Amino acid sequence: MIRISWTGFCLAAFLAVPLFSQQPVGTTVPSYAQQPAAADAQPSADARVAALQRQQAAAQAQAAAQAQAAASRQPFEPLTAAQQAQLNQLLLSWQQQSQGTTTLDCRFQRWHFDNQAAPAGVHATRADGVIKYAKPDKGLFRVDSLVFYKGMEGGKPQFGAQPGMYGEHWVCNGKQLIEFDRSNKQCKKQDLPPEMQGQKIFNSPLPFVFNLDAKEIQQRYWVRQVAAPAEGILLIEAWPKRQDDRAQYKMVQIALDEETFLPKALVMYAPNFHPVNAAKWDQYEFVDMKQNGVGNTITNFMNNFIDETPPSDWTIFHEKFNPVVDPPTQQASGQPVGQRR
Repeated sequence: MIRISWTGFCLAAFLAVPLFSQQPVGTTVPSYAQQPAAADAQPSADARVAALQRQQAAAQAQAAAQAQAAASRQPFEPLTAAQQAQLNQLLLSWQQQSQGTTTLDCRFQRWHFDNQAAPAGVHATRADGVIKYAKPDKGLFRVDSLVFYKGMEGGKPQFGAQPGMYGEHWVCNGKQLIEFDRSNKQCKKQDLPPEMQGQKIFNSPLPFVFNLDAKEIQQRYWVRQVAAPAEGILLIEAWPKRQDDRAQYKMVQIALDEETFLPKALVMYAPNFHPVNAAKWDQYEFVDMKQNGVGNTITNFMNNFIDETPPSDWTIFHEKFNPVVDPPTQQASGQPVGQRR
């Protein structure tokens, strides 16, 4: 499973191209490697070690800068004017649908693939759980069952639970981001500053599922529409711009229903994804989706739509939330697409 922090979860969904850092070139020859003018002018062993350490540090800094520069570039060719206009319309139509959501809940299934943990084509883990959202700032992401690949028997993969392994459980109540650690019976609460309270969920387990903002998603990601695998599906590809996001996933794709713009599937690729050498990704499917259900509206009004209270015997930790500043926006806005019913 790709471990995603609350402040780095994204909506996330089907192919990626790895980014490689370049090796530093043109490094200066260290002084100890040069011909000395006289025997008594040779540097000491300590000086040679210090010079070597300085050279290595400079080389590492240069390599890191080159890798950062490569990662900071848009990973695909610039969109044509027509492609950009179509993308703007799609995102605004998606935003229009999303912002009309007051409550949403669904079940999800997540298959984690890792060719180091299971044979090719066999998932290493499977999780089943629930997602809930209440406008504008309440959300829940919880894994209810988690099984692991145990090996092959009779030519068929075998799966089973592992003691003490429960999967993720996250909650946002509008004032706090809360992580439940069921393995250690611990709860971490991050207090949101007043200026962030009451705002839309974007830094969350699956922000695309909750409340999309077309401008904000383009500030945080390089975005494009790609060919869908089936009719009736719109496929969006998003590459993270921010370093904290890139440290958690390389790229995500989300499949939308062409009629409703509700999410149907998602694939999130690991930061070092390579189709041969490091084939690791998470695949989500969303089922039993209920949008603006009457029962959900009532329970949300009664403040029990999303349970945020840990058991009485758990240890609770409090922290302050540290927001990340977004880079400049990528693209301009357009007119929404007429939504078909």
